[in-house]
Amino acid sequence: MRKQTINLGFIGLGTVGCGALEVLRRNEEHIAQRLGARLQVTRAAVRRVEKPRPVSLEGIAVSADGWEVVNDPHLDIVVEVVGGVVAAREFVFGAVRRGKHVVTTNKELIAKYGRELFAEARERGVDVCFEGSVAGGIPIIHPLRESLAGNQIQELMGIVNGTTNYILTKMKREGMSFEDALREAQARGYAEANPTDDIEGHDAVYKLAILSTIAFDTPIRVEDIYREGISQVAVEDLRYADELGYEIKLLAIAKHEQGVLELRVHPALIPQEHPLAAVSEVFNAIFVRGNAVGDVMFYGQGAGALPTGSAVVGDILDIARNILHGCTGRVPLVNGPERPVRPMEEVTCSYYLRTRVTDRPGVLAAISTILGEERVSVALMRQQLAEAGTAEIVWVTHPVQERNLRRALARIEQLDVVREINSLIRVEALKTGKAG
Repeated sequence: MRKQTINLGFIGLGTVGCGALEVLRRNEEHIAQRLGARLQVTRAAVRRVEKPRPVSLEGIAVSADGWEVVNDPHLDIVVEVVGGVVAAREFVFGAVRRGKHVVTTNKELIAKYGRELFAEARERGVDVCFEGSVAGGIPIIHPLRESLAGNQIQELMGIVNGTTNYILTKMKREGMSFEDALREAQARGYAEANPTDDIEGHDAVYKLAILSTIAFDTPIRVEDIYREGISQVAVEDLRYADELGYEIKLLAIAKHEQGVLELRVHPALIPQEHPLAAVSEVFNAIFVRGNAVGDVMFYGQGAGALPTGSAVVGDILDIARNILHGCTGRVPLVNGPERPVRPMEEVTCSYYLRTRVTDRPGVLAAISTILGEERVSVALMRQQLAEAGTAEIVWVTHPVQERNLRRALARIEQLDVVREINSLIRVEALKTGKAG
């Protein structure tokens, strides 16, 4: 007999959990009509039971023990939105081993333990869905797994962290320092009290690991992804970039070329005409290039209660349909071989450099000589007076292997006329691809 009700349990009712619950409450009749069955939240576990929530918990048994959700024999689906990785891992694996389907938004969990989790889920015949783990309400996991599955993905590049995008937007538009823009992001709730995961790129690394695993059908280790944050980006860099026709964004970049991967998260200059350049504030966007579809981009709100809650509910509905039709266990397969990851010193791209030097004859000649000897070609250069007796030089190079550039900079720093190399930011001179 076809099930009439599918029972859900939540572990965590913070911003995302309450957002998902709000979507379920608000669209209850619409969801039931589309699904052909009712979704019923019967149990939840939270850290603080007494804390007021912005959504009704009527009909839900609430406790402080996540294992009461995991062990409830009446639940079909467990929704893990508690955050962190230690306890969450135990709850998620515990639910799967008890034959329960899982929806999670836990990017660190999926990035670090996804392959192990999917293998366990296949063995138990249950589903694990995680659309909300990357880019909030933007559908990207499902399109990569399903809609674009017939493509060989050549490249993906995205703004996948709203906090850093907000900070860079404020610095660019209002001339704020990094520190002031961060404080405003914290005051608005866009940044955590401890913002390290966001501003130093860890959050984006987890998301890139997930996307790359699916896009390239190969296991990705978090530690293989090169990482830089935005804390060294200055207002002056954003101003110069604008003058040169670029925007600076924290990008998550993955490329697949002749069996070798490039995986990196760092600030980058992108041309103002590129679609990603217009993504501002807390919005996210992911640009994907496939060998059949060509270039596509996914854009929307990358965080927040209702956008991420929408992704969670979408996953719940996918699993509910599978339950109703008896086709569970459709977890991601990673069938491809492990692929080598190109070391950062072997990556080739263009570079933006901002340098403060002594303002006297022969400085440019001395620097240019070193650049030439290390096979670094300069595409353009700007110079202006800084404080008394010094000048600021901005360079943008032609594409060069990073090893050569680093070697040149090490020599340039030894020149007595060079006061400081203020900034080194990579340039992604993206070209529009065509369907092949």
